[in-house]
Amino acid sequence: MNREARIGVAVVAALGAFVALMLVIGNLGEIRPEVGQLDVAEALAGSPSPAERWGSEELGVVGWYAELDADCVGDDGGADESVAWLQRECPLRVLMPEQPAEDVTQAELEREGLRLAAPLGDRFPSRAEPGGPNLRFQQLVVLGHFADEAAAQCVPERRERCANTFVVTDYDERVR
Repeated sequence: MNREARIGVAVVAALGAFVALMLVIGNLGEIRPEVGQLDVAEALAGSPSPAERWGSEELGVVGWYAELDADCVGDDGGADESVAWLQRECPLRVLMPEQPAEDVTQAELEREGLRLAAPLGDRFPSRAEPGGPNLRFQQLVVLGHFADEAAAQCVPERRERCANTFVVTDYDERVR
């Protein structure tokens, strides 16, 4: 190996070490206070329900995003377009308290996650792959509210779930 090749390898190695160091430093510390008011566990914990605790107050919830689309089992919310986005079962979008495994099941996501919805459906991260869970390898701050006005129009057996679904207005990938 000649001198120029050794210098090139050293520069690439130094750049890799710098990037690794910056990633480690960037993930140290607490969540930025201006972006995260709650984590998923706090949002789901205890009684009364999230809709009763926070009403329609704008909140930021920090957690791990997961989505099931083609692999999801359930309905699309019915014929009433004004509330279908809120009461549909699929696609299933949730915020989890911990990073879910690649083989996470729909039942686990529904049981442990905070259900997310958005009127236009465009407030969520894009899919990396067409099948399986759409997982992010970093936490997100999801901005939105509980107790959306449309929850009153959901079918009676889903009205409580609709009220406790977190209606997303935006998300931020910069947690720290």
